[in-house]
Amino acid sequence: QVQLVESGGGLVQAGGSLRLSCTASGRTFSTYAWFRQAPGKEREFVAVTYWRGLSTYYATSVKGRFTISKDNAKNTVYLQMNSLKPEDTAVYYCAASVYAVGGSYQYTGQYDYWGQGTQVIVSS
Repeated sequence: QVQLVESGGGLVQAGGSLRLSCTASGRTFSTYAWFRQAPGKEREFVAVTYWRGLSTYYATSVKGRFTISKDNAKNTVYLQMNSLKPEDTAVYYCAASVYAVGGSYQYTGQYDYWGQGTQVIVSS
């Protein structure tokens, strides 16, 4: 069974850090991404990485604060979140595609599998 399982969410004060993990089981994907969805808002792109190669891309709102990385041996992707702000509060979702998603990586429709989501709350 193919699954994406996220972990690492929680409550943190503004300025703090969290690291989210996403472990894939059942297969390896070509593209992994993180999205987030705040209450009453649409799901938005956060960051993307590719299983082969070193390319990563970030939403403007998180660039310089968040880092996406991967551990190929563990089939796991991470999102290190530093300098967290209250506006980062959201449910964070891991997404994966069997294809190497090109320039449309910010669109939810490009991804075949989604995790269940992990809540991140940043208090002011």
